[in-house]
Amino acid sequence: MFIETRGNDGIKPNKVPFSFAILNPSASFGGLYVPENLPKIDTAFLEKASKKSYKEITLDILKLFNIDIEEEVMQKAVALYDKFDDASEPTPLVQIEDDLFVNELYHGPTRAFKDMALQPFGYILSHLAQKLNEQYLILAATSGDTGPATLDTFANKPNIKVVCLYPDGGTSDVQRLQMTTQKSPNLKIIGIHGNFDDAQNALKNLLASPSFKEALSAKDIKLSAANSVNFGRIIFQIIYHIYAYVALLKHGKVELGKPFYTIIPSGNFGNALGAYYAKKMGLPVEKILIASNINNILTDLITTGVYDLRNRSLLQTTSPAMDILISSNVERVLFDKFGSKRTKELMEALKENKLYTLTKEELASLQADFEAVYCDDAFGKEQISHYASKGYIMDPHTATCLKAYKELKAKPLPSVLCSTAEWTKFAPTMFNAINQNSIKYSDKEALEGISNALHVKIPNCISTLFNETVIHDKVVAKENIEAEIFDFLNLTCKKECK
Repeated sequence: MFIETRGNDGIKPNKVPFSFAILNPSASFGGLYVPENLPKIDTAFLEKASKKSYKEITLDILKLFNIDIEEEVMQKAVALYDKFDDASEPTPLVQIEDDLFVNELYHGPTRAFKDMALQPFGYILSHLAQKLNEQYLILAATSGDTGPATLDTFANKPNIKVVCLYPDGGTSDVQRLQMTTQKSPNLKIIGIHGNFDDAQNALKNLLASPSFKEALSAKDIKLSAANSVNFGRIIFQIIYHIYAYVALLKHGKVELGKPFYTIIPSGNFGNALGAYYAKKMGLPVEKILIASNINNILTDLITTGVYDLRNRSLLQTTSPAMDILISSNVERVLFDKFGSKRTKELMEALKENKLYTLTKEELASLQADFEAVYCDDAFGKEQISHYASKGYIMDPHTATCLKAYKELKAKPLPSVLCSTAEWTKFAPTMFNAINQNSIKYSDKEALEGISNALHVKIPNCISTLFNETVIHDKVVAKENIEAEIFDFLNLTCKKECK
């Protein structure tokens, strides 16, 4: 069963099953749903897993969670990994140093790690909507990768409509085209004047708005979300951290039961939360090392215990998916460590005062699992150039992790670095790094330049984007988002009635 991070308001149920939590992700007082208990894995589980495929391990872990989804549905959801580059190895583990391995999480249809969770999650949520014979509006806010992955998984799905919000000018051209060229009539993409935090706040406000839900209800439409506020995303993000360790075992790079480091480039903290839950379940993680860009709110929290948004503005960087100041999934870690009453206090303090401070004991508890560091764009470009010269191409988000690898790793243990996006999503930055210049390249020009210089193929799903027609070109002010959503719903309802 699932419970709420900020306690119960006396209106919502005290405990809910998985299906309820993913269909209704907004919990009491604006909180989030979390599992009441985490299942345990031990060395016997890991030893057996070392002889299994990614899909088999995924199904094993879903069964441990004992969620209320039929096994046949879970099998079909997990079978979507067969669409990845290599059906037998959807998340290849690549060694780039004697003790450093890259967990490549971007081999799905939209070339980013969000596919790992959103492909099966989209199937399950659509199945539930059809089973209940209900219509759902799925909201998503994106800093560049959640949007394309959400739209891909829900395109043409019955009983589902999707509205995706993205910050105009805050994504790469490839990411923007992956969204704005979508043809499926059940999808709506809206650019907003603002940054990702503005888009995410708009999503959270709509999820918590009684009047918005009532207006949807009048159209017989229910509301859900595809961001990592939804635990349907998180449950699948736990699995690839476990599989990374299993892959180390398979390749003889770690002894069974011996610890390892996991290094994560983090903005909204969902990926880090997946690693934290895996560690709590029994995965022998020495520490979770967090890498940030100069929007280093997470580094500040983990090193000082202070989350301070005062006099702070979001800075645009060459790792835009991490250009975030309000990291939603930190709340789930706070709840796990300090309980619902304290979590509610901290979240309300952040909303009212733009600040909260952990006690000395609370900070020590956080640091028992996490360490953090940040780097600037110049450092990231140096790493991209260095590894490209050795024959390995990494994107700007992955490159930030090298700072954590170099500065935070205290013991001679193997390290797994989470690579969250393919180089094709951020080609101009990549081409600048490789050429060691600051020329302003278009995405198309940079993609072709890298392909020729490094003899690497551009996937068809990326190269064909530039020939597609932009369908969703609307950019609106934040206060006009709700009206834009209802214009879309009214239009699609009319078409369906005809």
